[in-house]
Amino acid sequence: MRNGHSDCGDEGEWEDSWEKGLGGCRVDCFSRCLEQCVKEGLRSCPQISSTLAKAACFYTYITSAVPPEKLSQVFDGPGLIMGGPGNTPAARDWAAQLKVLRRLLDSMEFLEEVSGPGELALSASERALLRELTDTLEPFTEAWDMVHGDRQTDMQTDRHVSISLALPCVLGLRKHLSETSTPHCPSLLVGLSQAVENQLAPILEDPLYITATTLDPQFKLTWSSTPDWHRQVIIEELSKHSTASSPIDSNTDLHAQSQTPPDPAPSPVSSLSRPCKLFSFIKQRPNTQAKSLEQELAVYLREEPTDEEALHFWRRKAIDFPLLAQVAKRAFTIPACGTVVESIFTTAGCCLRPERGRVLPKNLETLIYLKANYRLLWT
Repeated sequence: MRNGHSDCGDEGEWEDSWEKGLGGCRVDCFSRCLEQCVKEGLRSCPQISSTLAKAACFYTYITSAVPPEKLSQVFDGPGLIMGGPGNTPAARDWAAQLKVLRRLLDSMEFLEEVSGPGELALSASERALLRELTDTLEPFTEAWDMVHGDRQTDMQTDRHVSISLALPCVLGLRKHLSETSTPHCPSLLVGLSQAVENQLAPILEDPLYITATTLDPQFKLTWSSTPDWHRQVIIEELSKHSTASSPIDSNTDLHAQSQTPPDPAPSPVSSLSRPCKLFSFIKQRPNTQAKSLEQELAVYLREEPTDEEALHFWRRKAIDFPLLAQVAKRAFTIPACGTVVESIFTTAGCCLRPERGRVLPKNLETLIYLKANYRLLWT
């Protein structure tokens, strides 16, 4: 990361080396594309807008007319506003608004009873339209929740959501839309289907997403209807990444902190690993380490899928599958949500204040790294 105050003349060479080492390619934010699909689907059905506005007015009315102790029986807590200026996190989160709407519809009779009849009450047709909307968008909300999760819980459990979730989510959304009917608002289904095909369908043929999903131990190739073809795509992608991650020429002038550390000294070998007559009664341990990418992939795919977190799995399996683990670490560093990346840029803005404009790029990068990873470094 550079702040414009460096006098290095090898900027282009440094960027070329960076792209060679990381396999430079632009990956769109999956959660942002998912949100865009929902917006385009709602935009294709104009009659939903007026009904949603009326539901928002009804929600505003009951929050002011119904006692908080009775509202707590329906809603988790205050601050979940469906309409308004959008200055709260919940107002900007379409998934949170949809959950509020679902709770509102589920408890409509109770809310009307405690608030009294009024002009803001929703008619039967309006309730049916909103129920159709929430049912159609429910898988989109599930995908959003899986990608975003609970920020506090994820920090405590060291959970990282990578792009390996994107491809199964797209397959699930396409299947859901193909099996759903919307008699009250058919244009909603058409708009959502077109948005998914335009925004998310390219993920299904992207080798990076195919590789990341297959290397996720909870999926592997269970999602694939053509496993042989996808296996060949994965082998080509793995070969490309293993070539890109080969040792770089020592004459290349890289960033000081990106230099590869020297290889550690080999660990001592146990006496049990050497054949001898004394231990001839002990069965020889099978050599599970594969010799090539194809063999590693074949052995990995023969194992049963597991719910173990992907990064923990590959940290544990790095000895058995060294080549696959190397590619997995590169693929799983790409987050499915841009929130983490945006927080890093926010941290950079806090570190690089006008009064600290002469900070060296190397020192700025170190400060950002320490602030972004302080939990891993100091706990």
